[in-house]
Amino acid sequence: VLHIDLVITGCSDSDGLDMYGLDGEEMWYADFNKQEGVVALPPFADPFTFPGFYEQAVGNQGVCKGNLAKCIKAYKNPEEKI
Repeated sequence: VLHIDLVITGCSDSDGLDMYGLDGEEMWYADFNKQEGVVALPPFADPFTFPGFYEQAVGNQGVCKGNLAKCIKAYKNPEEKI
């Protein structure tokens, strides 16, 4: 059986994203406003837990924002050409 696993981590100055998916379906995401992880599986799916995922997502955001600051400084944040 072939499955497609997906992990997305991203950030901006004001927001962040951390999400796990499988076969095109969102399974879990971090809600940084509520400071908790959210299981996005439907009620009929087998119960599934993600221990430690929210704490990992918070750590990922720290790394992402640090990298973002370094990139802005390195590239001198050029204006987008239209």
